[in-house]
Parts: sequence; C-alpha cells; structure tokens
Amino acid sequence: MATVINMPRLSDTMEEGVVAKWLVKKGDKISEGDILAEIETDKATMEFESFYEGTLLHIGIQEGETAPVDQLLAIIGDEGEDISDLLNGNVTPKAEAPTNEKVEESTTASQETADIPEGVEVITMPRLSDTMEEGTVATWLKKVGDAVEEGDILAEIETDKATMEFESFYNGTLLYIGINEGETAPVDALLAIIGPAGTDISKIKDGGVATTSAPITNTETPKEEVKQPVAADTSVNSAGARGGRIFASPLAKKIANDKGIDLSQVKGTGENGRIIKKDVESFTPSASTASSSAPTKETKVPVAVQTFTPAGEESFEEVKNSQMRKAIARSLSASKFSAPHYYLTIEVNMDNAISSRKIINELPDTKVSFNDMVVKACAMALRRHPQVNTTWKDDVTVYNKHISVGVAVAVPDGLVVPVLPFTDHMNIMEIDTRVRDLATRARDKKLTPQEMSGSTFTVSNLGMFGIQEFTSIINQPNSAILSVGAIVKKPVVKNDQVVVGNTMKVTLACDHRTVDGATGAQFLQTLKQYLENPVTMLA
Repeated sequence: MATVINMPRLSDTMEEGVVAKWLVKKGDKISEGDILAEIETDKATMEFESFYEGTLLHIGIQEGETAPVDQLLAIIGDEGEDISDLLNGNVTPKAEAPTNEKVEESTTASQETADIPEGVEVITMPRLSDTMEEGTVATWLKKVGDAVEEGDILAEIETDKATMEFESFYNGTLLYIGINEGETAPVDALLAIIGPAGTDISKIKDGGVATTSAPITNTETPKEEVKQPVAADTSVNSAGARGGRIFASPLAKKIANDKGIDLSQVKGTGENGRIIKKDVESFTPSASTASSSAPTKETKVPVAVQTFTPAGEESFEEVKNSQMRKAIARSLSASKFSAPHYYLTIEVNMDNAISSRKIINELPDTKVSFNDMVVKACAMALRRHPQVNTTWKDDVTVYNKHISVGVAVAVPDGLVVPVLPFTDHMNIMEIDTRVRDLATRARDKKLTPQEMSGSTFTVSNLGMFGIQEFTSIINQPNSAILSVGAIVKKPVVKNDQVVVGNTMKVTLACDHRTVDGATGAQFLQTLKQYLENPVTMLA
C-alpha cells in the first residue's frame, strides 16, 4: 500500500520548510535509509531520509518551493500503484516516521502521572532532526543556580546532523542538569529542570520523570507570573528597543543581515514570539516606520545604522572541455604527480642582449626576438650539459644525442608546444623564422602531430605579458623546462657602483630523478654566460 510522506518537522521551531534539492526523482526505487531530499528549515539545511521501501510515485513539493509542516511531500508505494485517491484527498494515510504526535502522546501521559511541583518544568533531550535517536551536549551555556529567561540559550546539542543551539521556553532557575558536557543520551532523556529557586526536585531526579521539551501550560500559574497577551505580542520589539536579546532563528538572522533589515523592528510570529523566516521575508520597512509613533523633540532615539550588503545573483556556466584541454590536463597531471620537481632561479643581465638585438634587427629582412636568443642559448647549454637533455624511464635514463627545443605557444583552446628539430644546428635568424611559422600555424590549428612531438627540452616565455618570474610543469618526457620572465629596468651594481640596468629572471624546473641540483645550477650558469655575451651565439 502506498505511503504518504508529509513535510517533516525537523526542528523544534519549524513551521514550514523549503525543498532545497531532490536527490531522487519520480519512478526511482527507494530503500529504507535513502536520502530523499535536502530540506531547508529555519535553522539549517538537513538531509531527509526515507523510512520506507518502494517506488517514488509522486513529488508534491518541487525544488525551491516552501510548504508548511505536514503538507504532502511525496508518495512511496508499489510500482504502477493507483494513487489517485491519495492525490484527491480521499485517503490520507500518514507516514509512520517519528513525528511530534508521538512525543505529544507520551507527553500527555507523563503529565498525567508525574508528580511535578507547581512552576517546575522538566526538559528532556529534544529530537532536533528526523533521524536523531540520541544527542550529545557539546556545551552548557548555563550552570545550576543561574537565572533563566524564556529565549535564553541553555546548551549546544550535537545531533547526527549538526550542532544546534537549544533555548529555554521557560523562566526560572536552572535547578538540575541531567546530562553533562560531552555525555550522550537518547531522545527524551532528562536534560534539565527549571523552576523556582529552592524547590525540592529530589523526587523528579530519582524518579526520572519525563516530559516534553516543548512549552507546558500550567493552569494554576500564580497571577503574578501570568503574561498578558499584549505584552507577549510585543516582547520581541520591546526587547529590540531596549537593546536586549532578540529571539530569531538563525535562518531569519541570515536573511535579515543579507537584506539589511533591523530585527528589532520585526514582529515575530513563531513560537513565543520568535522571529522566523517568513517574518523577515514579509517585513516592509515603510509600513513599520509608519506604524511607529514619532519621537518627541525631548526624546533622543538612537538610529540603527544598517551596513550595506551587495545584492546579486550567483550564476554559473558549464563549458564542455575540448579534447585539447583534456589532453593538457592528462599530460600535466601525470608530469606533476610522477616527476619530483624542483626549481632553480637566476637573474640575467640583459644589457648586451638588448644592444646586440638592436644591431641584428637593423639588418635587411631580419628581426629576432629575445625569446629566439633564449632558445639558442638553451640549445648550446644543453650541448655542454647532456644530463639535462635526458629522459627518465623506470629501468634506464635515456641520453638524447640530438637537441630539439620545444617552444610553448598559447592558443585559444590552451597550449601547444611546437618543436624545433636539431635546434643546436640553427642560428638565431633561422630559429626566429621557424618559430614564427610554427606559432602562426599553431594558432590556426594547422600543426601536424609530428611538429609537436620529439622535444628534448622546453622553453616557456611569459615575459611579453609582464610576468617577471614563474614556474612551469615539466613537459614530459623532457627532464627540464625553462620559464622566462620579462626584462625589467632596475638599479643594479656594476663595478661597485649603482647604475640603471636591465635584468631578466629565468627559472629552471628539473626532474630530480635525472637532473641533480648541482647539474641544474651549472646549466643555468652556462645559459647566463651565453645570454650576457650574445656574440658567442652568433656563429
């Protein structure tokens, strides 16, 4: 037979809930213990699980919708079962999940049999979530002998879902604590006793009298303790005006803070005048201001300063990853997590390189870049330091006798590395011509796979973007990659004098399996010599 599941009461003050997210859909098979939905209460967003098995036949409250407690949430039954009568309201079987009705029944029974002194309230461990069987007292915020007022936070109680504040619904003195900090007890276990100071509660403690943690109405309350309806209706606002504590749910406080609403101006409709979500959402500042009496000239009323909270809408867009993006992710992840990287950085004096480039570019039909000089210097340095021009394999280290430098090129979809075969045999002008051709065809997606494979070393240059220093991930199967920064004009020391100079930082990332620190440092020193003396690279 189909079972109707209603909007559960997931907190002691919950009057309505919002279905934040359904985790199952109509037609799904449901097992006992499956999480059906995430429901937002006035305190937190909680997972709501099924106590039944079957097929989800109907969803009564859609995502984002708000509904009062006990409204039809879902129907679970046998696949193909006719539920038209349930939807038309002819039959209303209720889910037998733990509800407040059972608590109220046990409460009535216990009240009839308990011998509780007048004015004394017995508070039990509350059920603060739909699946809560026991709770742990994380912190007591009151101690025995403290005066307690309605709305005071008594303790923080840890459930199977979250740690929540538990407040008092009564006035009096905290006469007894039944569960100490750090202790765990089942729902309905004696938590505390509140009553007039000096009251003998030995029979209650020894007998373990159990009553609900919800407010209990005493028909014989002394006259002086009876609260007039008018005072009760305005307790929240008057407390706010006095600068006292304002009773509001955490969700109501969050919404008020987001909207810049002064809670002292909001009238609570929740239990005991507590401000809940709908009070804040329906609050109209202009109406509140109009209904309030104007202050006299002699009365100075402090003006609440509301902080500005930017308002906007969060939005997202999912873009499908291209095959190039996926390939980059795979190769770089494999490199970063398999090769033990380390980094070495030096600063190169580029004054001579600047002068040499100017002279070279004055030649007809000739134009070289600083990156071309770096590529040429790397090729020559690799010839002198073959250990850097290697490839790691599990059983052997491969020494590449040829030198082929890859040059990283940014393209709209990501990054490609066209390769200059036998770079050490090229002069700077040939490198420039070849790099320009490869970069242009890379951006037009016209490179062949052969033109992007076979590198033994890689150069990545972000200097043209103003980046002064950075590190790169090794482009395997290479053992190293050089990161090139921008040329910066700065004060430098020459011949013990501070003068204006041009420097460039380069960082070498090395695979420690093949390139030791000293080897990497020696390579950089050779590279530095070539760059600071470009004439040595013109052959």
